[in-house]
Amino acid sequence: MDYEIIATLGPKSSSKSLWIALLSAGATSFRLNTSHLSLRQIEQWLEGIQAFLKAQDSRNHLILDLQGSKWRLGDFISFTMEPGQKIELIYAPSAEIPGMLPVPHQDFFQAALQSDGTIVLNDARITLAMEKAEALTVKACVVRGGKISSRKGITYSSTGYRRESLSEKDMEILEYTSGLDFIRYAVSYVKDAAERSRYRTLIGDQAYVIAKLERKTALEDFGRISLFSDELWLCRGDLGAEMGQAAMAEAVYDFSGKVGGITKPVLLAGQVLEHMTMCPVPTRTEVCYLHDALVRGYKGIVLSDETAVGKYPVESCHAAAMFKTGTS
Repeated sequence: MDYEIIATLGPKSSSKSLWIALLSAGATSFRLNTSHLSLRQIEQWLEGIQAFLKAQDSRNHLILDLQGSKWRLGDFISFTMEPGQKIELIYAPSAEIPGMLPVPHQDFFQAALQSDGTIVLNDARITLAMEKAEALTVKACVVRGGKISSRKGITYSSTGYRRESLSEKDMEILEYTSGLDFIRYAVSYVKDAAERSRYRTLIGDQAYVIAKLERKTALEDFGRISLFSDELWLCRGDLGAEMGQAAMAEAVYDFSGKVGGITKPVLLAGQVLEHMTMCPVPTRTEVCYLHDALVRGYKGIVLSDETAVGKYPVESCHAAAMFKTGTS
């Protein structure tokens, strides 16, 4: 079988020599998570990679992952949260006081009272329990700790309230990259087909646009979402953060049974080969799950930390490519 392998670029994969190695190992396109980059940094990446991709196979693209309506933390000095620690979330782009986390999304605070009070960060690796919510602040206690850094995702485990729109930064990225034929766009946290239709209008009919399915409502409306999309990604990280692990697993199992009937390509994302972030080989569980996903009809996978910050980016692509036609 033959399929797409999207390699996310980052600190561990920022050189031309690495790009060549990733493509040689099986990567078919690259991805940049624009939420972790400034506009100037995005411009620098584009300056470096545009000529490189032009010299490669015309099927190689750079996918710009737009933030969409996803909530992310602002800027602050990284620190480790400890269970029982008191944390204050504030409406601000940045914060300098230890124990204070900036959240530059006003609707995050408006959603507080409509949630179940459980706040999850960084793909649910960290959990907070809300203790008090005010207009532009939320006070919480750490339940499950860990290291936290700027621009990581944050959400409530259960809330239906969110402002559905592209950010000002997203719009600036679209304006800067308009007309570049090697660029594709992935939009995060799509809610439903109505939202997806608005994004298609904003981005334009000529652009190749990917809808990231990472909300319960998106999985329920994936058929209509696909009508306004060129490709779908099932993103299990944020889906698990919103639904909880058990409900996420059930939803993924149900959706995966329908993938073969979807006319648009569907890719699998979210810790596909997570073990390879630190180890040179995947686990047997990862290999078996990847095989099963491809048999079910997924047309490819998205590697994230594995190639962006992991120790073995090339090995990760090679492992992902073991099921590609003519490789072993």
